Amino acid sequence: MSTNDNKSVIRIFLEEVLNQGRLERADDIVIEDFLELDPLPGQVQGREGLKEVIRQMRSAFSDMRWTAHEMLAEDDKVFTRFTWSGTHQGAFFGVPATGRRITVKGVVIDRLVAGRMADSRILMDTLGMMQQLGALPVPAPN
Repeated sequence: MSTNDNKSVIRIFLEEVLNQGRLERADDIVIEDFLELDPLPGQVQGREGLKEVIRQMRSAFSDMRWTAHEMLAEDDKVFTRFTWSGTHQGAFFGVPATGRRITVKGVVIDRLVAGRMADSRILMDTLGMMQQLGALPVPAPN
């Protein structure tokens, strides 16, 4: 697979799986024993674990929208700088629905094998996310 082919797979994942909630599409583009290198608390490994995390996120943020701002590829890896946003309409990480609209920045490095996602390392601004949800205080400016 070329680096452009790999980037296309990630674009499909972002649009169809994350944004549209078509979790069945993950069966086509994510290997069964997918490995999340930095799993969220309680996240089960494998494709089904990934789908469950997405299901939980979409339950809490039904209008969730991921946007890729940069995408670079080299060999079998794709690096994406993204933001995702949504309205907090259900419990998330133990925080009851607040009705707040949040935007979270992050980066992800996906490794693909034969055109399918094999592992991922996602790093998000979790502190900023929890502050936006009101679960943590925002420091006062100096």
